[in-house]
Amino acid sequence: MIDIVGLLDPQAKTSTGKKLSLHRQLVERLSNAILSGRLPSNTVLTPSRTFAVQLGVSRNTVVLAYEQLAAEGYIIADQHGTRVAELRLHKSSLNQSAMLAETKLAERWNDDKAIIQTQPRGTTGLLAPGVPSLKDFPLAKWKRTLERAVKLLHPFALVTKDPLGEFSLRQAIATHLHIARGVQCEAEQIVITEGAQHALTLCARLLANPNDTVWVEDPCYSGAKSAFSDEQLSIIPIPVDNEGLAATTEHWFNQRPKLIFTSPAHQYPTGAVLSVARRLALIEAAKNVGTWIIEDDYDGDFRHTGTPISSMQGLAEHSPVIYIGSFSKTMFPTIRIGFMVVPKTLVSQVTRVVPQILQVSNQLQQIALAEFMTSGEFGRHLGRMRRIYRERQKILKTELTRYFPDDWVLGGTAGMHLTLRLPSGVDDRSVAQQALSQGISIDPLSSFYEQPTANNCGLVIGYGNTPRARIPSAVGILVEIIKRENDSWFGLSACAIDK
Repeated sequence: MIDIVGLLDPQAKTSTGKKLSLHRQLVERLSNAILSGRLPSNTVLTPSRTFAVQLGVSRNTVVLAYEQLAAEGYIIADQHGTRVAELRLHKSSLNQSAMLAETKLAERWNDDKAIIQTQPRGTTGLLAPGVPSLKDFPLAKWKRTLERAVKLLHPFALVTKDPLGEFSLRQAIATHLHIARGVQCEAEQIVITEGAQHALTLCARLLANPNDTVWVEDPCYSGAKSAFSDEQLSIIPIPVDNEGLAATTEHWFNQRPKLIFTSPAHQYPTGAVLSVARRLALIEAAKNVGTWIIEDDYDGDFRHTGTPISSMQGLAEHSPVIYIGSFSKTMFPTIRIGFMVVPKTLVSQVTRVVPQILQVSNQLQQIALAEFMTSGEFGRHLGRMRRIYRERQKILKTELTRYFPDDWVLGGTAGMHLTLRLPSGVDDRSVAQQALSQGISIDPLSSFYEQPTANNCGLVIGYGNTPRARIPSAVGILVEIIKRENDSWFGLSACAIDK
């Protein structure tokens, strides 16, 4: 394979001047070779030890690259060796500069110019999903950044502002997304919103009309279903398995969507990663029928093994993907700053329409956040949080697997939560309610399903804002509650409970 990837460059840098690690170079070259067809499906890759010698690098560099490619679904490693996965590539739709089937906003936008408003959501209980470690946020540095932002605020800006958001922040976000998430965009493609929920509502309002069909993952983040329901869209749940959203030919034929909502890097709440094969198939099908894909990258910056999974948006040229994210998990919930990245084909229309339906007022925080990011403080903060969350996740998983089988614990590769599957016979909503009375704010898994069944029982358990020392005792309380609900199942012996 040396003739395909070539020798790696120890001095290589990104477009922003940051050093590009050898294993990241190898990941990019191998993934590009696979997507271009130079490494066809089922090609057996050179063993890591041999390949390392050929490249003149450490074996660990190759192992890390292979692990990353396997995590993203490019390759498969089993007893027969490491080989390229079946991706069913179609060069005509993925590699050429084809236009999207439809590159226009929904017809109804002009009839609805109401300001979009959303309500903040947050909780402070132990094991609360989606809440970052607030005590570890560098508040003093953020305060100083805000003070500098006040000095930078020109009086003229007190009455006029860019309706798409502070351009300096849009530039900073574009740079971060390109480096950290593989998103291909320019600052002009970014619209600043008041959080991810706000971005979802904006997507629904701009790109769909009432009664249009939207596919959502099942189980799914409840805020997405709420945003689409509020915009009078017809919601169709699509099952999720261990490779993410599992849309079938029958779905496309019988329930063709205008929008598709997915969280491919770390599905919420199961933690599944949407495989590259499914990403490519979803993009191709969406391009062919004029469907927009909303990629919610709610915690893509926090991956605990390897480097973060690259975005779906940057996978194929001219993909019909609207990429959304926010700073509620990387910074703090009340910052209320989110963003959406629109395809270039929509930029002129969005620029014309958004000022009539969008009013984002947190201008001072936008200026401060731009400086926080460009100064490098945001990157350093992310690095600290990754270490903290990795440690807390390990403790939580260790505690859960003291009482439950390993394969009942889902989503351990990224984010700030784990999901515990429970067998039928346990009322997960009752467990969550009882836990809340003891200061533990978990979510019942069944509440995320459109039509939950007895097999959808489980608990969504966060660790972001729970100190490591308090995790074991909180898990112990959960186990006692579950045992009271049904002590005849789950393979727990009395001695396991009594440990």
